[in-house]
Amino acid sequence: MLNDKVKDVLEGAKGALEKVTEKALLAAVPSGLYIGGEWVAGEQGGDLKVYNPANGEVLKSIADASPADGIRALDAAVAAADSWAATAPRVRAEILRKAFDLMQERKEEFALLMTLEMGKPLAEARGEVAYGGEFLRWFSEEAVRISGRYGTNPEGTGRMIVSQHPVGPCFLITPWNFPLAMATRKIGPALAAGCTVVVKPAALTPLTTLYFAKLLEDAGLPAGVVNVVTTSTSGAVSDPIIADPRLRKISFTGSTPVGVSLMKKAADNVLRTSMELGGNAPFVVFEDADLDKAVEGALLAKFRNIGEACTAANRFIVHESVAEEFAAKVTEKVKAFKVGPGVEDGVTIGALIDDRAVAKANSLVQDAVSRGATVRTGGNAIEGEGTFYEPTVVSDVRPGSDILREEIFGPVLAIVTFKDEDDAVRIANDTEYGLMSYVFTQDLARGQRMIERLETGMMGLNVGVVSNAAAPFGGIKQSGLGREGGFEGIHEYLSTKYTMTPNPFA
Repeated sequence: MLNDKVKDVLEGAKGALEKVTEKALLAAVPSGLYIGGEWVAGEQGGDLKVYNPANGEVLKSIADASPADGIRALDAAVAAADSWAATAPRVRAEILRKAFDLMQERKEEFALLMTLEMGKPLAEARGEVAYGGEFLRWFSEEAVRISGRYGTNPEGTGRMIVSQHPVGPCFLITPWNFPLAMATRKIGPALAAGCTVVVKPAALTPLTTLYFAKLLEDAGLPAGVVNVVTTSTSGAVSDPIIADPRLRKISFTGSTPVGVSLMKKAADNVLRTSMELGGNAPFVVFEDADLDKAVEGALLAKFRNIGEACTAANRFIVHESVAEEFAAKVTEKVKAFKVGPGVEDGVTIGALIDDRAVAKANSLVQDAVSRGATVRTGGNAIEGEGTFYEPTVVSDVRPGSDILREEIFGPVLAIVTFKDEDDAVRIANDTEYGLMSYVFTQDLARGQRMIERLETGMMGLNVGVVSNAAAPFGGIKQSGLGREGGFEGIHEYLSTKYTMTPNPFA
């Protein structure tokens, strides 16, 4: 399920899990809100229960923030903003680097915690720790490379100074499917740029963020720079923060409808926004593709994170001359997957996040079948404990099927055929989303044409995984605004100031 590079990284982790016990780990995760450098109870004293999707059991009860708690967190971020912005870039960089080092030391703990609260297999959770940690290392290096420019204006009458400055306090809303990487991908550049933040993790998977906040505390992060509010009432807590004129930026990862709503609210105060929203990624296999490599890429692009990823391939658009062979090869591989709790050895498909995710996957498959599609393997919810759905391959999917329009967010691979390049492009672009695309072809010129013709912010050409801390992550159309990661990522948290000075020689 993971690429060779990640497999190599994880080989050294074999047996290390035995040193981490579930009970001790959950006890080490703070249960309070993290505000102003302190772990505090919620104002109203309520509890938010976090469940294990593999068995439905309560993992831990934590503080359930109220709107007043959210404003307390913003107060703390505002109070720390000036001193953190004035902190030397090298100091900010060293704290982020220390956080990276601590994450490597605690990688097994983070991996187990994510598996428990989200359901992904341990191998993939370890991969997320490796991936998420890289944002801390990358932005520790970018913190000391924030630059501007100085030059003479064209008329020669003065000097132009262009400088970069922190945008100010930020509100970061992270999703449940990558609870560590989405936090580091937002917090890393914000801290590197000199911004303070309030983080609101998803109610389904907040434990990883709380444990990460504890790690940042251990790395020496000053009080108030990062604040975490966990809540079961996201809108009630978020709205007053967004409406507060002291907030200067909001970054959100989640569904397009929620993102649109947040942008409307952000407009009232003209907030800077970064939106990483929904996807409907096409995976195009041309007739000249190396089918074995295409199948390998398909398994990575579709079943990574149990299919619960915005970058997951959603529509497999395969040339009619190789569609049957591709379907047969991929079905053989999928039939060999092991389904079960992510903590068990050899599991490749863990539990989906909740009952709604199972119901959605099942509904999309049944709709496709009702329109004439063929289920090659899977196609059913798994009865019993936990929220599991069979890894599924569906071929001969007909135009108009819901599975071609909606984001699946589950372990379902749907195949539709095309006749020629123009047909493939038409089908691939027939969506309001534009986050990710995948293309498999051995024709270099065709690959270059696809880079220009496919309407997505990212593309994998003959590869099934593209995410990297050094690369700009983001989409176009209704898949969002802005970029996370890469050189571009830190600029989402910086504002540009232009200053004109007189000609010093006049």
